Amino acid sequence: MGSTAFESPRVLRAAGLPYFTPANNAGAAINPQDPNTPTLFRPLKIRDVTLKNRVMVAPMCMYSTESDPASPAVGALTDFHIAHLGHLAAKGVGLVIIEATAVQANGRISPNDSGLWQEGTESEQFKGLQRVANFIHSQGAKVGIQLAHAGRKASTVAPWLSSQGKKSSIKADENVGGWPSNVVGPSGGEEHIWADGDKYWPPRELSTAEVEELVQAFARSAKLAVQAGVDVIEIHGAHGYLLNEFLSPVTNRRTDKYGGDFSNRIRIVQEVSNAIRAAIPAGTPLFLRISATEWLENQPVAEATGSWDMSSSSKLAKILPELGIDLLDVSSGGNHKDQKLQPHTNYQIDLAGQLRKEIRQSGQSTLVGAVGLITEAEAAKDIIQGADEAIETEGLLSGPEPKADAVLMARQFLREPEWIFTAAKKLGVPVSLPHQFGRGLL
Repeated sequence: MGSTAFESPRVLRAAGLPYFTPANNAGAAINPQDPNTPTLFRPLKIRDVTLKNRVMVAPMCMYSTESDPASPAVGALTDFHIAHLGHLAAKGVGLVIIEATAVQANGRISPNDSGLWQEGTESEQFKGLQRVANFIHSQGAKVGIQLAHAGRKASTVAPWLSSQGKKSSIKADENVGGWPSNVVGPSGGEEHIWADGDKYWPPRELSTAEVEELVQAFARSAKLAVQAGVDVIEIHGAHGYLLNEFLSPVTNRRTDKYGGDFSNRIRIVQEVSNAIRAAIPAGTPLFLRISATEWLENQPVAEATGSWDMSSSSKLAKILPELGIDLLDVSSGGNHKDQKLQPHTNYQIDLAGQLRKEIRQSGQSTLVGAVGLITEAEAAKDIIQGADEAIETEGLLSGPEPKADAVLMARQFLREPEWIFTAAKKLGVPVSLPHQFGRGLL
């Protein structure tokens, strides 16, 4: 009898890394086409990017980069971010969105925030981002980045340094890397301080030329991000940061082409979107996060000017296809201290659902992401169940009417990094596991 030769199996190496780690693709449904597989665990294709499931890590500021403005590493992501974000990728999420990353130095919330304003692929900011992206990819996840400018909320210290409690911030002056004389907004002066003058700097009004330069800064950062390996770009237009400040008539009192009526106030978002879309490949998805409402309805501050509300968001949502926006990330609030916000489990989910319904009824297909107080597997499943199957026909929907096409979660992942595996088990969905952790997760 002849002998039979057997070849030992090999561990597949993850590509794109200078060190060894096995290639992982955790969190993918074993049989995504099974009719019993909930939409939450089915792939989502957006342009040329396919996410293995519909769960995204929402951006979370970590206040953990170098703050010294003289350091070449200022604003650059570090090994901490690889450990933090890479671990979530290893635990099965479909998309990891890197924290709000400033397109200009004065656009950081704090001196310790992430930035991507240094030009060139040899900069420390570029290299730090590339290392994070490469590791996330090695775990089978896609990586996004939220590009942002903090506007009048800039130059504050990390929240845990505040003596006023978790929800307060205190001013960052030059001694800690701050820029008190260069905090900016669509409008300037003491009356436009975000909140308590003891905690925030008064902004100065941006010139028209500076706004035009800001638009190009977003485009440059987006181009660098894609070169570094980022799969998805998100524009931060929410939570009272600069683009949100331009959108709202409460905070935008300008008289040039970027202020006044609705069409002028949304101009900066249109220009930023168009500039980014022109700077990145056609196959790269582009998201926009907005505050769907400021929660200022019937408040004195908005009586004279009006405010940004759901009707404003609906009007903006209808023109997003023209701007190349693929997904609307629906949050709320954060632009004025007098907001009357009463959070409950579905308060932002309902906003997302209303906007998605209006988008579909207008015949458009812009995707919608829901975020806010999503913690349980069943709740996440119900939010998007049927997103692929619900087709409008003669005013009726076949199947359930979903409130979003994807869910974004942040703090829950800080509490429960293995949420994907826990959710899959609760929902009865067999999913792939990371090779190194598989025995402990069975």
